[in-house]
Amino acid sequence: MREVGLRLDVFLLALTILWAPALSDLVLSKVDRRIDLTSQIARITSTLKVENAGSGLVSEVLLAFPESQAKHLAHLTATPNEGKGKVKGSGISYPVQLVHAKDMPPSLTFYSVSLPKGLGKGDSFTFDVLAVFTHALKPFPEKITQADIQLLVFQDSAHYLSPYAVKVQTLSVKLPDARIESYTRIENTKNIGSEIKYGPYENLPPYSYSPIVVHFESNQPFAVAEELVREIEISHWGNIQVTEHYKLVHGGAQSKGEFSRLDYQARPHVRGASAIRRLVAKLPPRAHSVYYRDEIGNVSTSNLWSDFKKTELEIEPRYPMFGGWRTAFTIGYGLPLHEFLFESDGKRFINISFGCPINEVVIDTLIVKVVLPEGSRDISVSAPFPLKQWQEKKFSHLDLVGRPVVALEKTNAVPEHNQKFQVYYKFNSLAMLWEPLMLIFGIFFLFVTGIVYMHVDMSISKSSASYLAKLQWDEVQAAIQQIRNIIARCLVIHDKVEASLRDLSRTGDIQACKAARKAADGLLKELSKEMKPLLAFLQSSQQAAHLLPKVEELVVKVKDLEERLMVKHSTIVDCYEKKYGGREIENRVASQVQKITALRQEVDDLLEFIDEI
Repeated sequence: MREVGLRLDVFLLALTILWAPALSDLVLSKVDRRIDLTSQIARITSTLKVENAGSGLVSEVLLAFPESQAKHLAHLTATPNEGKGKVKGSGISYPVQLVHAKDMPPSLTFYSVSLPKGLGKGDSFTFDVLAVFTHALKPFPEKITQADIQLLVFQDSAHYLSPYAVKVQTLSVKLPDARIESYTRIENTKNIGSEIKYGPYENLPPYSYSPIVVHFESNQPFAVAEELVREIEISHWGNIQVTEHYKLVHGGAQSKGEFSRLDYQARPHVRGASAIRRLVAKLPPRAHSVYYRDEIGNVSTSNLWSDFKKTELEIEPRYPMFGGWRTAFTIGYGLPLHEFLFESDGKRFINISFGCPINEVVIDTLIVKVVLPEGSRDISVSAPFPLKQWQEKKFSHLDLVGRPVVALEKTNAVPEHNQKFQVYYKFNSLAMLWEPLMLIFGIFFLFVTGIVYMHVDMSISKSSASYLAKLQWDEVQAAIQQIRNIIARCLVIHDKVEASLRDLSRTGDIQACKAARKAADGLLKELSKEMKPLLAFLQSSQQAAHLLPKVEELVVKVKDLEERLMVKHSTIVDCYEKKYGGREIENRVASQVQKITALRQEVDDLLEFIDEI
């Protein structure tokens, strides 16, 4: 099915380019293409030597891409050719922009490279073009088990697709391993180890296209960040806090069947060759306070190496990631402010990297948020590539109007986008004192409030009706409590009278029992005198109106209990003087004992009721 689709694409492409007009002014005298497929990102570097075969001045060169490639194009740049084997160090790039050329095939996408100077008749110029593609490598088969190796398919053309005629062209395809399942063999094709070479091919007409398919083994991890949100918060007190939120998925061949942890632990490079086991983030040299966590909490399976040139954070997910598996985590670290914040023409600007610090990660959606200090104004952004941008507000501690946030979004981001960008803004240095002054005045106000509270009488006015009512209720409660205490003392005296009767039955000492009775009478009379003014106060107070009936009932019950107890005492003493027997004495006082018991229970119930109130 995949082969049928490829043939159909090639057929449609061939139909559209047969009638396409050639641009005769320019000729590509030499083309050297190098395709790097050693990672999940396909990088195609083309060295083009253009020659003006016409009479007019030429200032731009068109680059053509089939629609199947153009939709996966993530990065395109044109740079001076430094010569074979030389390291590029100039940092110069030529302007590249998307164009809609007239009378060109609709299935092709064209980009224009502006040359540094126009080419006259017979002049030539050599430059390099780097095209970076994501999701161009397709797993085939699309689903594999834990023990299977991962195989990928890549499609391209052995001939350089261009609106210009090509005199000489070569192509080399660099693979991650020498184990190749299959590849298209045409004229002048050879395989040397992990590299496939096509060409040289001479005198190719414009829009020449010769499809090739390479099916090869690659166990490189396909780490794809479906979304990465980087928040860069600037503090003029000397620190930049960077927080990165990742939603990661393994974009390679989907895993099918069961996962065996035992097999993976025993032979991880065989039973999980294409799994993502670890990721390495290259942080700035003096990064500090580095952390790595997910939704569960801090993840301890990480290592950090740092020196004066770089800081590397090696992280391991909580589980090995096979095809289609997902994870989400957060990386955070701090940076010294003076190494990234500068000042120019009355404006401050931050100069920091845009992309992802983790190696060879494809990012479907990258959002970078730069949080500026509160009070920043006249904000502008300078970036080396087009970005979608907007502004937000973020509130943090001690903020009043919020901190301005510059949000930048880039889709289909690759490591080549990890370039410096700048955010310019104006900021009054005196505004730095605002938050410390707020903190100082806040603490000062707190202490002043405490002093005022301690020295000012916050109670209700003593002349108000509610305050007077509260005082009266407090007096009522105090009087009831005193009556309660007097009754408790009366009950204690009653218990002593009962105890004297028990002693009488044991010792027969009538005189001692009479003496105890006489003492009890004296104490009870004194307690009765103490209770009279308290009852009179309750009877005169409106606050005690709802409690007075119960208190009076309690006093009556206690008085009745006292009288019946004394009758019982007199009866028993009289019986002892007349020398009656024990059973006769019990019969005489039996009715009194029952009444005393009942009255004592009623008194206890009334006391409990008053205590609850």
